[in-house]
Amino acid sequence: MSRTVRWGVLATGGIAATFTADLQAVPGAEVVAVASRSEASARAFAERFGIPRAYGDWAGLVADDEVDVVYVATPHSAHREAAALALEAGKHVLCEKAFTLNEREARELVKLARDRGVFLMEAMWTYCNPVIRRLTELVRDGAIGEIRTVQADFGFAADLGPDHRLRDPRLGGGALLDLGVYPVSFAHLLLGEPDRVQADALLSPEGVDLNTGMLLGWDSGANALLSCSIVGHHPTAATVIGTAGRIDIPHSFFHPEGFVLRRDGAEPEEITSGPGPQGLSGMQYEAAEVMRAVLAGETESPLVPLEGSLAVMRTLDAVRDRIGVRYPVDAL
Repeated sequence: MSRTVRWGVLATGGIAATFTADLQAVPGAEVVAVASRSEASARAFAERFGIPRAYGDWAGLVADDEVDVVYVATPHSAHREAAALALEAGKHVLCEKAFTLNEREARELVKLARDRGVFLMEAMWTYCNPVIRRLTELVRDGAIGEIRTVQADFGFAADLGPDHRLRDPRLGGGALLDLGVYPVSFAHLLLGEPDRVQADALLSPEGVDLNTGMLLGWDSGANALLSCSIVGHHPTAATVIGTAGRIDIPHSFFHPEGFVLRRDGAEPEEITSGPGPQGLSGMQYEAAEVMRAVLAGETESPLVPLEGSLAVMRTLDAVRDRIGVRYPVDAL
């Protein structure tokens, strides 16, 4: 493979557009194809971003010999199907989060990628963000002592009718997989997989979670207080509390521009990434990590390891078990 990495975008929704705009700013990235189940949608997306080829089905994209990496941007209910199609075709894959609907589906994708010897990564852009990477370095270097508590939330209020995808169990509806995956992944990043999971939720008439609170516990004595909602506006903030200080991310903790480090006995330090590229959302960092790994011949990223994604899915499954949310795919 040359130093150029050729991308195919699978799906044409809002997240696909945001990612593609960021991707086109990454040196060495070339977006050569897009696919949708609607040919008209694929053509419109291709025209918008100057992409040379548009496919009205997924099979055309994964069969394209000039595509090196497929970015799966479908709703998470289709992640397993779309990512598997690309992996079976020998393509490297970056798959949006939540990785899949449950841990079983995620394991199937990981096994398939390993059997084919191709790269696979969950698009947990938070882990690739330079501010979050700096935060984790400080925590691991003992800047705030031993972690005792992680707090994080993500929620918004939306007037969603019963026919909306976020109200549909068949589509993995609810707050947890769309929004709760972020605070859960943040806690995993800092503390690993929890030893205990407790949760409570307000459910919709359709049986998906509208407002969920989680308490995760570790044998070390650490805990995480996490919440997500599609019926209330949250600050989308995070705090990491240690035995010798704390770190506050006042807003947008999943792609922050900075945080405040508060060490015991010292003045607060404001740490930022400095001015970033204008007009980009921050997804360019995960794209760059995929390209680095693919060009290096790696089949997974050390920043977003596959075992970590599986662990997050196990926690999300455990939360759903506690709050009584079932998806039809769980019975398979």
